[in-house]
Amino acid sequence: MLTTLNTSYTDTRAADLAWALGREPLPALATLDLELAGTKLQLRLLGASHQVLLQEEGGVRSETVACISGSSAPLPLGVTKRVGDWEYEFAARVEVLSPGSFADRAQELLALVSDHPNGLAGVFPGSPHAFTALLAQHHEGQVHWRTWHAYPQDGQLVATRTRVGVRVPVSSLSPSGV
Repeated sequence: MLTTLNTSYTDTRAADLAWALGREPLPALATLDLELAGTKLQLRLLGASHQVLLQEEGGVRSETVACISGSSAPLPLGVTKRVGDWEYEFAARVEVLSPGSFADRAQELLALVSDHPNGLAGVFPGSPHAFTALLAQHHEGQVHWRTWHAYPQDGQLVATRTRVGVRVPVSSLSPSGV
C-alpha cells in the first residue's frame, strides 16, 4: 500500500534516527494490520519514521525507529536480544548514493513495497523520493520485516531488517526430549 503522508518531513537526517524496543504506540499517519501465520502485527508510519507493533498473549511489543525526543543514541548497526519467549534480531545500515542512483533505488523500493500485500510505504510532501517503507513476511516460523528511510537531500537510504521468533527450548530439539 502506498500513501502520501500529510505532514512535514520530521526526521530530516539519517543521523537523527534512534532505535527503541518497548515504547508505547505513537501517533501513526498510516497503518497496516497483518496476520502472518498466526502472528498479528501492525506496521505504522510515523511523522518521524516507523513503528512495528507485535501482538502476543502477554500484550504488545514494539520496535520504533524514529527521531525520538530526548534520545541521543545513534541507530545501532545490530542488536540481538531475548524478549520474553521471543528471540529478536535487528540490523541497520546507511547507503550513500549518487542523485541518479538514489532516484532509481527509491523508485524500485516504492514499487516493491506498494505492490506487496504486506507492504506499507508513505511518501512525504516535497520530494517523491522522501519516504519510509515497511515490508513484513513470515518465513520458517519467524516474522521478518524490512524498512527503508529515504533522505534524498543527502543521498542517504537507511535500511533495517528485523527477525522475531519464538525461542525453542533445547530439550525439545533432542529426539528423546532429554
